[in-house]
Amino acid sequence: MENSKELRTWLDNMELPHPLVIAGPCSAETEEQVMKIAHELKDSDVSYYRAGIWKPRTRPGNFEGVGALGLKWLQRVKEETGLKTCTEVANKTHVDLALEHDIDLLWIGARTSVSPFMMQDIADALEGTDKVVLVKNPINPDLPLWLGGIERLYKKGIKNLGAIHRGFSTYAKTKYRNIPEWQLAIEFQNRFPDLPLINDPSHITGKREMVFDVSQTALDLNFDGLMIETHHDPENAWSDARQQVTPDALKQMFVDLKMRKETDEEAEYNSKLAGNRAQIDVLDNQLIDLLGQRMKVADEIGALKKSKNVAVLQSNRWNAILGKMILEGEQKGLSEEFVLKMFKAIHQESINHQEKIINS
Repeated sequence: MENSKELRTWLDNMELPHPLVIAGPCSAETEEQVMKIAHELKDSDVSYYRAGIWKPRTRPGNFEGVGALGLKWLQRVKEETGLKTCTEVANKTHVDLALEHDIDLLWIGARTSVSPFMMQDIADALEGTDKVVLVKNPINPDLPLWLGGIERLYKKGIKNLGAIHRGFSTYAKTKYRNIPEWQLAIEFQNRFPDLPLINDPSHITGKREMVFDVSQTALDLNFDGLMIETHHDPENAWSDARQQVTPDALKQMFVDLKMRKETDEEAEYNSKLAGNRAQIDVLDNQLIDLLGQRMKVADEIGALKKSKNVAVLQSNRWNAILGKMILEGEQKGLSEEFVLKMFKAIHQESINHQEKIINS
């Protein structure tokens, strides 16, 4: 798969003047809802109309999708609007029904891609299909597991393959619903540049007001497209109401998002430069998040020291940390001078945090 140049063919054949756009409601709720959204999106940059027919839910009793009935609604979408259609499949039955109803693109969700057994069953059911098949990253940040699922499909003769980056689950409380772990997506691109990679800002953010910024970051990192959940009345959506945008908001994104074209040497230079800068921005944000987490731990240490009347500065501990970090920094190509300056600044901020707590 690593040397295959055919994986991007399906996307290249579309000859789109912009990145691929997949949009539509999180869930197909009623035929009227599905058709209304589709007609509002038909004269836009949307190429594939998405709607969840079967919805995996953590607990029983929540809305789990309308089932096979919704596939007929998607057939009507294609007939009336000309939009290609797509939905999520999680087992052989889903695959058989989706193919029977001529769904154009099938994606495999994060809760399914985490299981090699389920991926193999789906690969067997899809063997030899010419439909487009996209694989979302597993819920945990495991690149070999993600790639392994895609490879199972490839070995079954499925050539119209791609991947969807939808972020990763975490117990830590962050501003994201699923942390993007951009570095993992970048590594994915570096290892498989011919495998189309789509970003799902809806599931990464969990908040509609953040969808634009994550979409722009994805485009800056040369993702091939976006999958954005879109609903005409998102506040009353039956699932994931908080992260869906309206069709009008989506169309405005198409106007505001900066999309680059690599048409000549200058454009290629600008694209690579912007991509590298976007990687630096991602890493800088991660640094700030990590430093924030570190200072929270420092606050807890300050509270412990206060309870035991212990001095803030512990020289032995500090010298041990500094020596270790200098050695590890050298292995990463960082100068001793830089590591000293950086950790002295971090240490001083940590002391400031602890003193504030002890003196409070």
